[in-house]
Amino acid sequence: MARTILLVDDDEMLRSVLAEQFALNGEFATQEAGTAGEAVDAIASEQFDAVILDVGLPDMDGRELCRSMRSQGVKVPILMLTGVDTDADAVLGLDAGANDYVAKPFRFEVLRARLRAHLRQHQESHDASLDIGGYKFRPAYKQLLDGEDGRTVRLTEKETAILQYLYRADGETVSRETLLREVWGYRPGVTTHTLETHIYRLRQKIERGPSSARILVTEPGGYRLAS
Repeated sequence: MARTILLVDDDEMLRSVLAEQFALNGEFATQEAGTAGEAVDAIASEQFDAVILDVGLPDMDGRELCRSMRSQGVKVPILMLTGVDTDADAVLGLDAGANDYVAKPFRFEVLRARLRAHLRQHQESHDASLDIGGYKFRPAYKQLLDGEDGRTVRLTEKETAILQYLYRADGETVSRETLLREVWGYRPGVTTHTLETHIYRLRQKIERGPSSARILVTEPGGYRLAS
């Protein structure tokens, strides 16, 4: 499940390079905007997991755009890019609501690592809303919101923890042993049907056809969330 990033920068070549780098391993998908106006339109029409925002936009100071996004309820991580590497400039960006402030030139690996860190923090926050199989998953509230009919699905603490761990795996299979260790704290080799029971109950809640799962999929040795 690729996470979606809005890249806002008037440097078309930089946007193109960043989009290409983010797309390499399928972890991120990007949408580009060259102006504040284009960014506002994108935010109004789509949901993103994070925003990478340049300070020097042609039609608005990026910090003002960041402040505007926050005032309009945008909760996802915002990382600001700047060509001015001073403490005073960073303070202005952070005060505007940015989660981080990255000075140009930068190494892509560092930018990606910072982005991942802020996404992890956001997933644990009360503002987190994650896309899972047509649902909006809100871990802090232990619930899924059905995008089709608006139904709210209540989850137990363990069901929430299972979905969180599978979500972090980005579509990769998570072994039964790993889930038992991370969710319940069991040691390797423990014989129990606890996980299978919870998976069964979770499917009854979220699958349209629980007997032929399309969201929470069984794989040899474990489970994964379908993209």
